[in-house]
Amino acid sequence: MTVPRQSAPPDDGFRPPEGRRHMIIRRWLTAIIIVLLVGIPAGYLVVSAEQSRASGRDKAAESSATGLVGKWPSQMKRRVFEVPIPPNSKKVKYYETSNWKTSRLYVQFRTTSAGLDLFLEDIGSSRAALQEGVVAIAPRDAEKAGWDFSPGRRDWFGTTNPQKKPRPTQHITVDLTETDRPWVYVVSTTTP
Repeated sequence: MTVPRQSAPPDDGFRPPEGRRHMIIRRWLTAIIIVLLVGIPAGYLVVSAEQSRASGRDKAAESSATGLVGKWPSQMKRRVFEVPIPPNSKKVKYYETSNWKTSRLYVQFRTTSAGLDLFLEDIGSSRAALQEGVVAIAPRDAEKAGWDFSPGRRDWFGTTNPQKKPRPTQHITVDLTETDRPWVYVVSTTTP
């Protein structure tokens, strides 16, 4: 004997009431999703705003500096002004000025004899271009950076590396009093 099949009851839109446990779980999941959808972007905005504020403070301090700052210039500045500071250089300091006509990057560092050769090679020059007794940095620029290039006190050598615009021109003065540990002073000037 075959049992007659029962058909599914008609769907009249009626649902049985939700169990208390199921309701609590659903509300928790909804709350977690809302927190994630709102909290994560809000947290990101707070962190981003703080980083931006800190960056702004750093840039404001840097732009209000009136002399050399005792740290490496950013890689972007070194690239824009074409001042490739050799690795392992010591006592690196820099200062940047900018106006509507020109921008200048003043850099000083102590390096090795090989580091000096590498620096000169990287800017497209060589030690042969250095002229004994020549200070290639203008007195006005030396004063702005706080450098003293008094004659007779040191073994000064200098050269200028002019380049076609928009590339910068570097004025370089080297203190070779200690030939194995030269001081390098650079003023790189760029005009728009």
